[in-house]
This record gives sequence, structure tokens and C-alpha cells, in this order.
Amino acid sequence: MIKNIAVVGLGKVGSLVAILLNKSFNVHGFDSQPIANSYSFQSSMIDITEREAAFQKLKEFDAVVSCLPYKYNIIIAQMAHQAGIHYFDLTEDVKTSDEIMKLSATSKGIMAPQCGLAPGYIGIVGYDLVKRFDKLRDVELRVGALPRYPNGLLGYSFNWSPAGVINEYIEDAEVITNGKRKYVSSLMGLETINIEGREYEAFYTSGGLGTLCKTLDGKVDTLNYKTIRYPGHARLMRFLITELILKDKKEVLEDILTIAKPPVKEDVVYVYAAVEGWQGDKLFREEFFHTYLPQEIDGQEYRAISWTTASSVCSVVELVHQGVTPSKGYLKQEDINLDDFLSTSYGKYYKKQI
Repeated sequence: MIKNIAVVGLGKVGSLVAILLNKSFNVHGFDSQPIANSYSFQSSMIDITEREAAFQKLKEFDAVVSCLPYKYNIIIAQMAHQAGIHYFDLTEDVKTSDEIMKLSATSKGIMAPQCGLAPGYIGIVGYDLVKRFDKLRDVELRVGALPRYPNGLLGYSFNWSPAGVINEYIEDAEVITNGKRKYVSSLMGLETINIEGREYEAFYTSGGLGTLCKTLDGKVDTLNYKTIRYPGHARLMRFLITELILKDKKEVLEDILTIAKPPVKEDVVYVYAAVEGWQGDKLFREEFFHTYLPQEIDGQEYRAISWTTASSVCSVVELVHQGVTPSKGYLKQEDINLDDFLSTSYGKYYKKQI
């Protein structure tokens, strides 16, 4: 049972996570910056670099949700492990998730990283299709979080963490090709996608598969995750990251892109999954595709990327609370049934647009 939850990081997504969870739990929000008094939940400042002081605050809760940039998540995870409480985050960083998996071997609570949109919801959707087959051939997962009205050559706005996006573009992506697990360079594997008559591109990015490569190893010929963008985006990002060698200066690249491509209110999220395989002796292809737009919650409109990410992690928290999932160890997204996910108090936000 979960009663008291700490939400660390009250940015665009973290504040919404706290607002949503506060409908069912006692929530206390923490941030490194002064916090507005208009929130419905209690809040205070925290400095996670002061580890002992931060630990003394967090250990009083039943669970902690980290909505911090990926490089800080392991610190919160270690504190949760030490305190013996449940841990959830939104990370796309593979190294962070691997370290959390090691912690989970001796955890007293659940350790659940990768609970956002991708990795997260897309893995739940994809594995729901996988379970319909007796034998698999191909699994393709695609997600795009985009401005509805793009401008400039990049055709992008940073409604999501710039640090997280850049990390996805720089780190290698794990895939299964010809039945073998391997790593490929992100921003490669370019393909053209047509969505409702409009052309997009998709390419490999790191972290989107979560633990699916481990789960489906030896069971599928092809498995990959690609990010959807407007045409030309990958080529320009490769220029910045590789040719200008800004991969070695992530903070500089983050500053440039944050200033150049600020957030927009009108965004769109595309979620697409396709699985090919055999049902009995017949070869089939099952697909899932939905478009998610900004949505009003409690009288305030939230960007599509914000509510899809926030409601995803909140749904996982509720399922752990209800005992639908295991109560300790490492929680993989493919262990969560899509119907259970959509039946939670927070899954309703997805159902409104399905």
C-alpha cells in the first residue's frame, strides 16, 4: 500500500505528476528552486547533492517519483533503495536503468524506471500486441512528440527535457536484427513514414525499448524503436552532434537548442506499434496507432507530451499500490497489461483520446 508520495522535480511534467497523484495519495513535491504556492499539494525545496539531508526528507515517504533530468535519477534511486521504499522515474537513459536494475536485486520496494511515454507506454502497447502471437517475426515501435505547426529546418520544439532528448540522440540504441541483439548508432536507420497523408521520418534513438531486447531475445527476428520527426531533422542533428563534435559538449548543445527551439503550447504525440508473426499457422500483422493532442485537466490545458508522460507514471504507481504488479524488485513495462493500465484513474486520460 502506498499512502505518502514524494515527487522530486517540479518542472513541466513533474508538477503535473504531483497534481495527478495528489488526487489519490498524500503528495509532497520537492524542487531545487523556490516553488509557487498555487499548487494543491504541499511542497518544499531540496538539494539532492546534500545527500544525507535529502535522504532524511525522502525516507519518510512510502514511494518517490523522480522527475529530474536523467543524470540525477540514480541518486534518488539509491536513496529509495536505502530507505526501502518504492521508486519510479521517467528516465530514457539505459545506463541509469541498468544501475537501478542492480539495486532491485536487494530492494524492499519496487524499482520502476522508464515509466514515461517512451520508454514506458509504448512498451506496454507493444507487448500487448506481442502477446497475441504464438510465434514472432518483427516488432516495430515508433513514437513522435512534435509541434503541430513546425517552423525552421529542425521542425522541432523542446517541450520535453532538452538534456533527455540530446542523450537519446547521442547514446547508442539497442536493437535485435537477424535474431541477434546489437547496438546501432542513434540518428541512423532513417525511414519515411506517412501519417494521415503527411510525410515524416523516423530513426533510431536510445532507450525507447526499455528492457524489451532482454525479454524478447531469441524470440524475434527484428525488434527496434525509432523516434518520429519532421523530414530533415536527423540530418541536421547529426551535423551538430557529429560534424561539429558537440557530442562532447552536451551542455553547450543543450543551451543552443533550448534558446533556439523554445516550447510551444500546440503539440502532438504519435504512438505506433506493429507486430508480425504467426497465430497458429497463419502469418498476421497487428498494428496500434493513435494521435494524442493537448488535453484539459482540472480547468488547465496541458501539452500532449506532458499529460501522456505524467499519466503514464501515475498509472504505474496506482497499479503497484493496488497490488496488480509485484511489490518489490524490478518492474519491467512489459509486465504491465494494457487493459490494467487504461483502467487506472490516470489511464482515463489516454482513453479519452483513443
